[in-house]
Amino acid sequence: MWLADGEITALILSVKVASMTVIWLLPIGLFLGFILARTQFPGKGILDSIIHLPLVLPPVAIGYLLLITMGKQGVIGQWLSTFGVSFSFSWRGAVLACSVVALPLMVRSIRLSIENVDIKLEQAARTLGASPLKAFVTITLPLTIPGLITGVMLSFARSLGEFGATISFVSNIPGETQTIPLAMYNFMETPGAEMSAARLCIVSVVIALLSLFASEWCSRIMTSRLGSKR
Repeated sequence: MWLADGEITALILSVKVASMTVIWLLPIGLFLGFILARTQFPGKGILDSIIHLPLVLPPVAIGYLLLITMGKQGVIGQWLSTFGVSFSFSWRGAVLACSVVALPLMVRSIRLSIENVDIKLEQAARTLGASPLKAFVTITLPLTIPGLITGVMLSFARSLGEFGATISFVSNIPGETQTIPLAMYNFMETPGAEMSAARLCIVSVVIALLSLFASEWCSRIMTSRLGSKR
């Protein structure tokens, strides 16, 4: 096969981690995006800054913060371990690290999409007897689908490329936490494994390009369909 067993394992694990990250981030991103787009409350600017902090923090710093909070000896992780929940040195920790790093991309895409929805449409639905939840599900949510697709694709691609926070928090364990970026790093440090690193680099570029292309294509299709229904 073109890819060796270890490379295939890293690829499968990367897709698994990125997929789980998107699944967890989608409802969180919807909630936070709606709050930031439609509500006003004290501390909104602080919340917005915290959400977007991973964009400017070094990924290694994010991994360190996760380690001291969610690790087995961390403030929260020590408490969770009493219930048998552990993120350290497991793929679940990799999902958590990727979720923190990709959260700003998901929230920003959804927030901008919600802000572009005319609030008068929601108000009209409310005057016709629709509850806030029904107005959101039937009016706002369908019109934000392009933003949802963009957020999902960008978060998926960002999770595939995450390195610093993952290696700092859950280490580099083959078959458990060694995603494509970590495997590439390992191969680059191993004499004679340069071709393995090159193959994974090509795979990463192809997946990233496909994700961006799919995001743009789906957004255009949904924008066109939504525009024709108005």
